[in-house]
Amino acid sequence: MRRTTPAPDREPALVPSPALRAARPRPVIRRALPLPVLAVTVLLLLLGVAPARAHADAPSDCALRGTTGWSDEGHGTDRSVFQRSTGTVKAAMIFVDFPDAPATEAPADDAAQLTPGANWLWNASYGKVWLAISQHSWWVRMPHDSTSYGFARGLSHEAHEAYLRDAVRAADPSVDFSRYDMVYVVPTRNAKAISFTPTYVYQPGTAGVVADGTTVKWSVTFGQDMWNWGPKLVGHETAHTFGLPDLYAFDAGSDAHRFVGGWDVMGLISGKASQYFGWESWKLGWTDDTQVACQASRGTRTVDLTAVEYGSGTKIAVVPTGPTTAYVVESRRAVQADTAACSTGALIYKVDTSVATGYGPIRVVDAKPAAAAASGCRPLDDAPYWSGESFADSAAGVRIDVLSANGYGERVRITKS
Repeated sequence: MRRTTPAPDREPALVPSPALRAARPRPVIRRALPLPVLAVTVLLLLLGVAPARAHADAPSDCALRGTTGWSDEGHGTDRSVFQRSTGTVKAAMIFVDFPDAPATEAPADDAAQLTPGANWLWNASYGKVWLAISQHSWWVRMPHDSTSYGFARGLSHEAHEAYLRDAVRAADPSVDFSRYDMVYVVPTRNAKAISFTPTYVYQPGTAGVVADGTTVKWSVTFGQDMWNWGPKLVGHETAHTFGLPDLYAFDAGSDAHRFVGGWDVMGLISGKASQYFGWESWKLGWTDDTQVACQASRGTRTVDLTAVEYGSGTKIAVVPTGPTTAYVVESRRAVQADTAACSTGALIYKVDTSVATGYGPIRVVDAKPAAAAASGCRPLDDAPYWSGESFADSAAGVRIDVLSANGYGERVRITKS
């Protein structure tokens, strides 16, 4: 969901990749150099000249900078604005009702729609972030009617902040907000006017919302759409506080999900395959630099990709095409968050870190644009490339060939010319 920011306790077991389980150390075999080669090598060393080596691009050569001044797909997220995306995030969950919409259900009924999102996010982040949600399971009464808060698309940052301030003040006598990193505000199901779920990010230098000597910097204020989206809504909205942009189109047109379809929870929350893109996992620190294959210079390399649903192995291959653009290829499989995927294979997408949230900073390349979507699936749900298929952007000098596949990933050849 769009943020109303100023414009510019149990941890579930993770499923390790079979490639990781099967990995075994191999003996190091040293072979003697042929005498002519050995002689030349010794001579170069005596002269102080190191033998030439093949160029290997570092992952940092593919980490594009963001330029929008807010949430985008660039690396170097501003942690003075967005919260850390690894470790334990402590969240207070408070429940509010209104003079014109008193609660008639138990807070636990509402919480059950959302708290499983902590497990979902734990798995999707490969165990890199845990939401420690403390439920304050009683209703606190808001000072104004639900209809007075102006909840509608286009809700201003100031109006949203006023709603959050009222909720925090109502709960403050019984909640110590200084103990938490962020706040989840859950309205009674009877408050139909609180219709959708925006994320709040504090604007540095403003008065903000203060309680118990601390500024509430991050909050998700849930709305009635939580009953449609369910636990994955927590993954979507909380990731906004980490700095991820929206991947659906703000100008919906004929299809609000024309950029990425259902391939990422930051797009269509109820998508068939809603695991975060490998690029975003890298941006958030859930994927290590060692799991990124970067082809920033001219050349060709072959990469064995392990599906992003698993935590180990190489997650993405990246070919930069400009200061803020790159093609990325990753493997997707119908497991974990993507169990319902309509198709699997090598998913290729273009990243542009100069594009603002809601305007297509990531765009999936459709391998089968003329194919009709299968029953229950949407356009782009069949986007992955299969073994033997290739993608090329001659203008950008990029080619990606899918060489083979197995149950856990693809072997691809990436070329930059």
